[in-house]
Amino acid sequence: MSPSAVAGLRLELSLVQPVLRAAAARMWRSDAGLPGRYRHYLCAMHQVIRASVPLMERAAARCEALPRDPVAPPLARYLRAHAEQERGHDDWLLTDAAAAGTVPGALTGTTPPAHVAALVGAQYYWIEHSHPVALLGYIAVLEGNAPAPGLAGRLARETGLPPAAFETVRLHADLDDGHSAGLDRLIGRLPLDRAQRSLVAVSALHTVAALAELFDRIATAPHASESAHD
Repeated sequence: MSPSAVAGLRLELSLVQPVLRAAAARMWRSDAGLPGRYRHYLCAMHQVIRASVPLMERAAARCEALPRDPVAPPLARYLRAHAEQERGHDDWLLTDAAAAGTVPGALTGTTPPAHVAALVGAQYYWIEHSHPVALLGYIAVLEGNAPAPGLAGRLARETGLPPAAFETVRLHADLDDGHSAGLDRLIGRLPLDRAQRSLVAVSALHTVAALAELFDRIATAPHASESAHD
């Protein structure tokens, strides 16, 4: 995939980014429901992020079973290295949730809803039944939409929750820009054929749509059960 193809992928994503940004803005709107929405966000993102390392490890294993595929060896190396960079990030969310007053089992003991399974589960399907390169589209969206640098501070001020409840938001604002640039370099170097380029794009666009739906569900969900978190 050439640098121009990377630019093409980013252009496609830029056309749908307003949908995702609008959903995030609704989720983070300043009103009395913001503390509840933030706790809901932590739960939902834990359900998503705890799948990140297993997804990358499974995709790497599939690559390692394709030694004659010119895309597979460099992709496997990237995924193995990136899995180590992402390892433990789900635990950051557990720590933040505890600081926000959420009981531990509220994150780990909850069955992920269908819309979370749709966001993450499509990647398992493409990894197993198409090509593990699909995962790059998913990663491109998640890391290309890092929290704004000032978001953690604003949420702390407006929710009244302790700053320790926002460490994951703060850390991802710092880390994900660098990861996104590294991913662009990798995609630019990989000798992707037309079908593989299409798969990366389809995966990315699906991820945008599913993530926007997740944010919209958080934005509109009732948060009357605040006492369960106290």
